[in-house]
Amino acid sequence: MTGGQDRGKRIAACQCGAVTLELVGKPIVAATCYCQSCQRAGAAFAALPGAAPVVGADGGTPYVLMRKDRLVWQTGSQQLQEHRLTPDSPTRRFVAQCCNAPVALEFTKGHWLSVYSARLPEGERPAPEMRTIVGDRPSGVELPDDIPNYRTPSGKFMWRLLTAWIAMGFRAPPIERTAG
Repeated sequence: MTGGQDRGKRIAACQCGAVTLELVGKPIVAATCYCQSCQRAGAAFAALPGAAPVVGADGGTPYVLMRKDRLVWQTGSQQLQEHRLTPDSPTRRFVAQCCNAPVALEFTKGHWLSVYSARLPEGERPAPEMRTIVGDRPSGVELPDDIPNYRTPSGKFMWRLLTAWIAMGFRAPPIERTAG
């Protein structure tokens, strides 16, 4: 997405539309993650009844990273179930219980929320700008060089997170799930 659309509003929604999340403004970054955690969580979610996959055939999970202060749960947040890979994991994923749709991932100490790109309408999904942690991709998967492929979180990725945090006054607000 380019121009004014990046500064506008987007609505992310679960498969059935009961859970909606408003995203305001330009994303921090749109990226596809290949880490083992995303692959493992994606496989668990795909096994849920009626769930749509979030991990692509290449092992990547497309996300749109948004500042937490630019998110508003509009409807259905009470439908969200928290999923952690381990009890002490610093990341939690939110899955809509109504239709088993993974909606977002939060690094709990961070200032951003990673919204699964599949939760946005097709015409409103920002194209991935980079692939990250590609060293964890499944064996035999060759990635095109149409966008940068980083083995680890890149300097560019980390710079985007840092500049967003600076713009937020170094705050990391909690994700509030209070919408009806």
